[in-house]
Amino acid sequence: LIILWLVVKREEFLPMNKSQANLMRKFLTYLTVEKSSSLLTVGNYERDIKSFAEFLLERFGEDFTWKQVGTLDIRAYLTELNKKDYSRRTIARRISALRSFYKYMVRENILESNPFTKVKTPKLEKKLPVFLEEVEINELLELPEPEGLGLRDQAILELLYATGCRVSELVGLTLERVDLSAQYVLLLGKGNKERIVPLGTTCCNAIREYYGIREKLIQKYNVPVHNFIFVNNRGGVLTDRSVRRILDKYITELAVNKKVSPHTIRHTFATHLLDHGADLRAVQELLGHANLSTTQIYTHVTTERITSAYKKNHPRA
Repeated sequence: LIILWLVVKREEFLPMNKSQANLMRKFLTYLTVEKSSSLLTVGNYERDIKSFAEFLLERFGEDFTWKQVGTLDIRAYLTELNKKDYSRRTIARRISALRSFYKYMVRENILESNPFTKVKTPKLEKKLPVFLEEVEINELLELPEPEGLGLRDQAILELLYATGCRVSELVGLTLERVDLSAQYVLLLGKGNKERIVPLGTTCCNAIREYYGIREKLIQKYNVPVHNFIFVNNRGGVLTDRSVRRILDKYITELAVNKKVSPHTIRHTFATHLLDHGADLRAVQELLGHANLSTTQIYTHVTTERITSAYKKNHPRA
């Protein structure tokens, strides 16, 4: 509901009339309440719709309606985005957001048809995910100090690599969702879908050692009791931005020539599992992917590595 408050607060800045803005707010409510979309996702949809509204404002004037948009208007919008040198990925994301918005209006019987179904999104080059080699991830996991907040950082890095969880899943993790004796964690993923992921002994030990620091920080700063596992240096709930800063610190120390984020650790988790013979569908379940095709990108990674190793090492390659 926070996103709804933000939308209402910014109403005077919306590049559209009240009626059209109201339709957008209803769509954002639908995403938040019914689709359980994250605040980040809802915020991205809002920005993409407002960008299109600015285009329509120039094209039709301040009394434009969503209903009057046709295929030619959408193509004109695509032309403008290309003139402004937006990347294919950004254009594809905007069209996807608008297609969803219009699909919602058809669903609510506001429109009879969705003009965006007739428009093809730009084809994207398939980029293979960046990941850390086994020697690199092992060196990374050895960097945190074995005391104080270093124990928290160790637990964070171990959990990211042990489970392949998203950073949002990590910061949202609560005490009752981790069973160290049975060695598993219950992760809450996209769309509030739960999945059970095993934990290795090393990860469990790291979390156990960290729990003592967590309690000390909460007591020291008299923080209201909460169940979130990971805390900041004053006992409050850790944010995803803070996790990124923590990882950046250690990546700088590691000095690898790669752009590494928490999601890179997720890619590393999947790649290493497949490298060691894991079944693709098992990896799909562990990652919480709705479609197997999303997981299949990692098979391209492993295949490319095998091919590279063959060409490099076979005498007659």
